[in-house]
Amino acid sequence: MNVPGDLPVHGTVVIPESELVWRFSRSSGPGGQGVNTTDSRVELSYDVDRSTALGPTLRARALARLAGRLVDGVLTVSASEHRSQLRNREAAERRLAEIMAQAIAPPPRRRRPTKPSRAARARRVEQKKRRSETKRLRRRPPL
Repeated sequence: MNVPGDLPVHGTVVIPESELVWRFSRSSGPGGQGVNTTDSRVELSYDVDRSTALGPTLRARALARLAGRLVDGVLTVSASEHRSQLRNREAAERRLAEIMAQAIAPPPRRRRPTKPSRAARARRVEQKKRRSETKRLRRRPPL
């Protein structure tokens, strides 16, 4: 069962609120009168390496796929596109959930190699012959 502050990622994977670390700062860009007084920029950090929400298989998969984004095993997402802190918090949560869902998704099924059927090969050869004949008929006749 989900606790109100927990972050559902995918299926049974839910990140507990206690493992999320929030930081707030002033956002750049337009904001009207409150731009210099409100901390509307949000940074959400999640320690993938020490998380209890992920089993060993999912943790290893996430660490491998997110290797370029992690700093000491911690994934950080920021949001500052909205003027209100609440909407930026929601955007950061959504972004973190999407990134983690992609990171723990099972690998795609392997492609089974196939070869064209005999009929398909025959159609291809026949089409090449027809095209060749069309081009041959366009040539200037020999003198």
